[in-house]
Amino acid sequence: MGRDRWSSRPIFIIAAIGSAVGLGNIWRFPYVCYENGGGAFLIPYFVALFTAGIPLMILEYGLGQRMQAGAPLAFWKIRKGWEWLGWWAILTGFGIVIYYAVIMAWCFCYLAYSLKLSWQPDTASFFFQRFLQSGEGPGQLGGLRWPILVGLALTWISIYFAIFKGVKSVGKVVMVTVPLPVILIGVFVVRGLTLPGAIEGLRFYLTPDFGQLLNPRVWLAAYGQVFFTLSLGFGVLIAYSSYLPKTSDVNNNAFITSLADAGISFFAGFAVFSTIGYLAFQNSQPVSEVITQGIGLAFIAYPTAISLLPLAPVFGILFFILLLTLGIDSAFSLVEAGVAGIEDEWHIPRRYIVIGICLLAFIGGIVFTTRAGLYWLDIADHFLTNFGLATVGLLECIV
Repeated sequence: MGRDRWSSRPIFIIAAIGSAVGLGNIWRFPYVCYENGGGAFLIPYFVALFTAGIPLMILEYGLGQRMQAGAPLAFWKIRKGWEWLGWWAILTGFGIVIYYAVIMAWCFCYLAYSLKLSWQPDTASFFFQRFLQSGEGPGQLGGLRWPILVGLALTWISIYFAIFKGVKSVGKVVMVTVPLPVILIGVFVVRGLTLPGAIEGLRFYLTPDFGQLLNPRVWLAAYGQVFFTLSLGFGVLIAYSSYLPKTSDVNNNAFITSLADAGISFFAGFAVFSTIGYLAFQNSQPVSEVITQGIGLAFIAYPTAISLLPLAPVFGILFFILLLTLGIDSAFSLVEAGVAGIEDEWHIPRRYIVIGICLLAFIGGIVFTTRAGLYWLDIADHFLTNFGLATVGLLECIV
């Protein structure tokens, strides 16, 4: 039986964009841009994109396409004995998707909470004390948070049905889950720009501080953001491109994917900072005191702003649908990298591999549904993103 194939090149590109465009485009890029020179940060960002991001993406696309294999077998074909690097990439991605799925589980819960704006009046207190019920440290698990566990089960069921039939089912899913969040970001940009205080928020986002270009930390942040956002070092791009015919133009594929990812990140910043400017205006605070990123932006700052809007439940539902559709493509692409590797190595039927990975990841994610879950999530994120991915990228260049 021949290798599975994408139904068309555009479907592959849409799926690759879906893998690259994830939660970090909403809650990380705008903040990194603001913190590192505002509009001036785009200069080191695009330098990093063209000197590291796109070349590494071409490398991974070319590797998968030429070898017609997932990461482990592809590295083995290049140099015998190096398949461990492919497994390292896959295991790093597997570790990340375990806790990434937990954040999606939070989004499922908040989707339900949006109906009655349950996080009012204090979104921070609701998130940490009522929703997570966080303990005092990682050693105090304190029992399961059942709503999060249910959300986690829904997440893994969604991932299973997205990929169990291979790239043909993935192709159908991404036709909805890639354009939908872009449309929703557009809705939030338009709504955000009409709010009082929006211009002040955008000023913080876009005002260039060219003096920052002399700061090495800014350039490090640019390269880190590019590596983080393009799904490099997970084995995902190798797996996805292995389903392409050998005649497909990987150079153009890489340019289109990376530039689309950068454009969506930049566009999302208008939604984020216009809303943060509105929140600062409503609370009579400086924008600098309201600006946040990551979990704080998604589950504290943004719900606070949504509560102040007309038709707040509608915007709450749309926001968490946005996060879920951003997250699902990245999540199932990380799983697909593992499926491709196992399928190549042991020729187990795909359905069983997908069930096995989803069950194992669900079980692994249970610790993050305890009252110590947030502590363990921070620990896992720190080690896997700071050490796992950078090492894989460096070794890929050596091989």
